[in-house]
Amino acid sequence: MRAYVDTSAFVAVLFGERGGARLRRIFGRLDAIYSSNLLEAELRAAAAREGIDAAVLCPALSTVRWVFPHRSLGEECSRVLEAGYLRGADLWHLACALYLGQLLEPMPLVTLDARQQEVAAAVGLNTDVR
Repeated sequence: MRAYVDTSAFVAVLFGERGGARLRRIFGRLDAIYSSNLLEAELRAAAAREGIDAAVLCPALSTVRWVFPHRSLGEECSRVLEAGYLRGADLWHLACALYLGQLLEPMPLVTLDARQQEVAAAVGLNTDVR
């Protein structure tokens, strides 16, 4: 199984936050983890905020298959925003997940963000990963 994983899920796993143990088990069952390279910037910022050495992130980041769109994701962003408002980073993650689904196959979105889950479901992304 493959999944698109957003920053909230990675932070929970790497920093031992609420829900992290369950997500660690889910990550262990995945054949591939995809994410936007925005994830790296957000993880590095979170590590700096928490006083965690960024080198700790390297093994986890090396498991990610990065999504680098070769075109504007304006269409995907519009589709997401029609379903509901999201902040820029969350919008970008959903747009990348939709884009990736067009390239490969639709895949679940792993996030702990309730609003992002709600909007993801509204645009047809599966957020029920066990």
